[in-house]
Amino acid sequence: MIIDAWMQHGTVRFLQHEMLDSLWRWIGQKPPAEEIPVKVTVGAMDDGGVDLGLISAWYGPEGDLVSNDEVASFVAAAPERLVGIASVDLRKPMEAVRELRRCVNELGFKGLRVVPWLWELPPTDRRYYPLYAECVELGIPFCTQVGHTGPLRPSETGRPIPYIDQVALDFPELVIVGGHIGYPWTEEMVAVCRKHPNVYIDTSAYTVKRYPPELVRYMTDDRNHKVMFGTNYPMITPELALRGLDELGLDGAAREAFLSGNARRAFRL
Repeated sequence: MIIDAWMQHGTVRFLQHEMLDSLWRWIGQKPPAEEIPVKVTVGAMDDGGVDLGLISAWYGPEGDLVSNDEVASFVAAAPERLVGIASVDLRKPMEAVRELRRCVNELGFKGLRVVPWLWELPPTDRRYYPLYAECVELGIPFCTQVGHTGPLRPSETGRPIPYIDQVALDFPELVIVGGHIGYPWTEEMVAVCRKHPNVYIDTSAYTVKRYPPELVRYMTDDRNHKVMFGTNYPMITPELALRGLDELGLDGAAREAFLSGNARRAFRL
């Protein structure tokens, strides 16, 4: 079984947003002009052998780019293949907490994702803390981005140390999934992952051949590694992201943990 821990089934307003211009340039494509059918996303999963995809909403200072209700409608179109991940508006913490409860209790979502660079607020900002407490109460992980920022936004908020380290100290029961590996601070992210039992890494936004060597060493040397597979689809397809997997030298247990086991544990799937 393969689980993709970080996907988007994007709306046109999300995919055409100017912040993603640099990413479209990198992959040599243009954003779509029309809404994409869910079957296209499921087809890309099929091509890469992905069984289950976690698709997230996107909220930023200007409002929703992919709303929670839109994500719920995408999941409803392919309920055996897609799982919803919520996002919320940080500017109104109590409304954000109530929306998170609704997403989990009524829509069946399995996590919360907030992208710090979108808000230019590090994960230690006070506005996150009510959400961390609610994630613990709801039994869901907090998913975020670590490492530099591909879109044209500041990268400071993606530092694993001090930000993820401090949040894990303040909320030891909180499951934290750091997406995008943490490069160029990958060694820091691995150290934080080793230090805190509830901190995980996902490999979204990177193909296997671009994994930093310190991440590969962690995955091959530590039988209890906490790295999970992710793509950042549609920017990277599952088939491309997994190309060359056999060359990593993972044993059976490490490979299973990477492709599905760690995601099943973190998201309670």
